[in-house]
Amino acid sequence: MKTLTLKLTGPLQSYGNEADFLLRTTGGYPSKSAVIGLIAAALGYQRTDTRIVALNDLKFAVRVDQPGSIMTEFQTVEVQETYSQKKAKRKVTHRDNLQDALFMVALGSSDDELLNRIKFALHHPKFQLFLGRRANVIAGYLEVNEYPNEDPVTVLMNLDWQAAAWYKKRQRWQHADDKKFTVTLAADADLLPHQSGQDFLVKDHVRSFSQMDRRHAYRAVVEKSIELDTVAQQKEN
Repeated sequence: MKTLTLKLTGPLQSYGNEADFLLRTTGGYPSKSAVIGLIAAALGYQRTDTRIVALNDLKFAVRVDQPGSIMTEFQTVEVQETYSQKKAKRKVTHRDNLQDALFMVALGSSDDELLNRIKFALHHPKFQLFLGRRANVIAGYLEVNEYPNEDPVTVLMNLDWQAAAWYKKRQRWQHADDKKFTVTLAADADLLPHQSGQDFLVKDHVRSFSQMDRRHAYRAVVEKSIELDTVAQQKEN
């Protein structure tokens, strides 16, 4: 299996979960469907393109190197609840975003040609790339690296801590005696069989991105904590 890693960072990110219209919360890290949307945009797929569904077969894992903090924005929208309603009602909605967060996403496949196309597309995207919402753009150049003969979990277990230098310094100052930094790793359940951790289902298996028929199915996930070395990187930062 070959694996690609994507470093996802930007001023704001938001990864929708099940919520109502007036309150849109965000997950604590990128969902698989959000990353599939990112890849589909890079490849130039329209929302109704049937090739999008095949991207669910990519093996997926994500590591929270810099969790960020929640920022809530307030938006005033006009809603016409029925066709017979002559005047739209104004409502205040709440939108949560993650600010100053950084995530390492790992995608695996035995189809090297597919991963090569994805890597090229992410550096030469057909459509704009964004982090969950269109307004949330990627900070600068999207860093993509490849690892032959390694699965996504193995790559993320061995990858150095990728947080921003200022964040690393803050953590070392606050936890001066700690030689390790604990992060969250979440992956497709079949990538972490028989592992200790939290098992649950998330509704981010893409069935359709069509605005007229947006549908997702459930996907099994395992979430666990891992420790990253902080001492080895002090001289670098």
